[in-house]
Amino acid sequence: MNERMNIIVLSVHEPSEKKSDDLQDTFYEEIEQVFNLLPKYHIETPLGDFNVKLGREDIFRLTIGNDSLHQDSDDTGVRIINLATLENLVC
Repeated sequence: MNERMNIIVLSVHEPSEKKSDDLQDTFYEEIEQVFNLLPKYHIETPLGDFNVKLGREDIFRLTIGNDSLHQDSDDTGVRIINLATLENLVC
């Protein structure tokens, strides 16, 4: 099979957890809109500064794995995990 697959790299910088919830909501809405515009069946890689703590909670293990610096995820960490789950990504 000789099919081509594009690799799409998204450069992001998430507002810190100290920013307002409205700004956080807008950021994630924009990221979801970008993912919705991308062609399906390509490799999508968001890179950048997400300003999150990803923990080792069992409930998120399929998305974030076993090896994390933190024991518990912070609120923004949970948001990025939810986005990754929605978009079928892994952290």
